[in-house]
Amino acid sequence: MFRIRTYNQISSKGLERFPRDRYQIGPDIEEPEGYVLRSHKLHGQEIPATLLGVARAGAGVNNIPVAEYSERGVVVFNTPGANANAVKELVLTGMLLASRDIFTGMSYVQGLTDITEDAAMATLLEKEKSRFAGCEIQGRTLGVVGLGAIGAIVANMALELGMRVVGYDPALSVEAAWRLSSSVEKMDSLQSLLARADYVTLHVPALASTRHMINADTLRSLKPGAVLLNFAREEIIDTPAVIAALDSGQLGRFVTDFPIPALLGRPDVIAMPHLGASTAEAEENCAVMAADQLMDFLEHGNIRNSVNFPATRMVRNGGYRLTFTNANVPKVLGKVLAVIADCNNNVIDLVNQSRDDFAYNIIDVDQPLDQCILDLITAVEGVIRVRAL
Repeated sequence: MFRIRTYNQISSKGLERFPRDRYQIGPDIEEPEGYVLRSHKLHGQEIPATLLGVARAGAGVNNIPVAEYSERGVVVFNTPGANANAVKELVLTGMLLASRDIFTGMSYVQGLTDITEDAAMATLLEKEKSRFAGCEIQGRTLGVVGLGAIGAIVANMALELGMRVVGYDPALSVEAAWRLSSSVEKMDSLQSLLARADYVTLHVPALASTRHMINADTLRSLKPGAVLLNFAREEIIDTPAVIAALDSGQLGRFVTDFPIPALLGRPDVIAMPHLGASTAEAEENCAVMAADQLMDFLEHGNIRNSVNFPATRMVRNGGYRLTFTNANVPKVLGKVLAVIADCNNNVIDLVNQSRDDFAYNIIDVDQPLDQCILDLITAVEGVIRVRAL
């Protein structure tokens, strides 16, 4: 029986994925082997010795001390792409709000409470509607920074709306490239993209390399009067630099899902209360994806969409399964295989993958794995965690 501790309000569609005959699930579960959470912060929280995996129902993992979990051999999963459609639709909303003075116009109409005659209101609105005129997005150029799961579908959407699309992503994966239309023009640098785009939308993770990637230097490359949209992470924007660009007119409008006090009260800022993934569908998709990935790991040792360990999968074709994590240094796998052989156990199949400082291994053997073998493997220098499934 696996024990799963939940944090936050997780969609019932995700929790229903766990078979109740094999899983205990709830917020008060003791000695958990897995966590499922959304935005709950784990920093400073003790890591249970039993914990094997953490499934974040969302893309960002800033609320999880990933490095600390990695050192303990705890696999951290996220759900990239599960909320992509929700974010895509909000990006479109942001572009339209920035292009047509829709919100100001609606607010104006709602304020006409002293007018009681239909004809009088119609006459007034016909006279005043030019105050809220704007431009269409068809034929304009959208720059997409980050062409992963969300960036790719945003780019494809813009093409379908008749926009020209330029994209920049120095770490574009093969998988992401397959999702991306060939009509997206790839740019060699962020600066070249900023110089071309009427609208710039950001879809990169919050990493040391992306912190304040939009700053005073990069904003100088911006096409004058362009619209900047940030539905990615607050940290990738240098807010004082953005405010200065708005003040100078270099930046026409700033649309953000991460408002801070310094941005409020400005007519050239459209601020939303972190609505990116706030749809019932996105929450369900994230919860289902998180649950499926965590179950596959706990039951079979397979890893998909982990932020700290390599993607690793092996079909079960009989035998007894062993998994272990280790420091990514030479000779560890060889020493483990020697232990298995010395215990008269034969390897049926194995897969070994590495990522940065860590490696992960799945090994199927033909004889049961007793505690003696597991203890001997755990004692191998460099081994972090061993499991028999």
